[in-house]
Amino acid sequence: MSTPDSWPAHRTGRLSSQLDFVAEADKLKGVLRHTRLTAPPRLENSAEHSWHLALMALALAEYAPAGTSLARVLAMVVLHDVVEVDAGDLSVHADAAAQARQHAAELAAADRIFALLPPDQAEEMRAIWDEFEERKTAEARFARALDRLQPMLADVRAGGAAWREQGVTADRVLAKVELIEDGSAELGRFARRLIEQAVRDGILAPAPVPGDADLDNAAPGR
Repeated sequence: MSTPDSWPAHRTGRLSSQLDFVAEADKLKGVLRHTRLTAPPRLENSAEHSWHLALMALALAEYAPAGTSLARVLAMVVLHDVVEVDAGDLSVHADAAAQARQHAAELAAADRIFALLPPDQAEEMRAIWDEFEERKTAEARFARALDRLQPMLADVRAGGAAWREQGVTADRVLAKVELIEDGSAELGRFARRLIEQAVRDGILAPAPVPGDADLDNAAPGR
């Protein structure tokens, strides 16, 4: 990675590595997601998504499991999509094969991007990223719940535009609610009510009738 010519020549080695990481992460502002915004009407970028999750973590902290470290959650939601600088964004409704390819690309990106940091910070931040991916702690499960709820909120505000573009039906959205429930029972209940209302309002297509062609190729695990 080339570093900006404007970096002072006398910067220290540690500061140099930290600034290189910060500059690389700034590229998230140019990574477009599959989530549509309404004001202004355009696609969301990954940096905006990460910021919004951090704000949600602060506003919705009371719905996290008792004893959850909010500081750890905030670190996870800020860092979780840094890998999209290399890997790009993948729709949560992508099929299992696409998700496997994305996971491999994100692992490679994590190896490269976190290595820009000084070794102690690289180890610490990579551990936070791995914790989010593995979903074994209350903090990781709550962070993932927010990560799955945020696009649903945006899809509703956008009148279901992204759902229609991707041909998504209610059963495929409901499959993601399990991840929300795993991190927060209350937010999971809210998500189910939100989807039911979206179907009633006609902005989300109902699940296919049993016997129709199976349109759901998505794997709910991520």
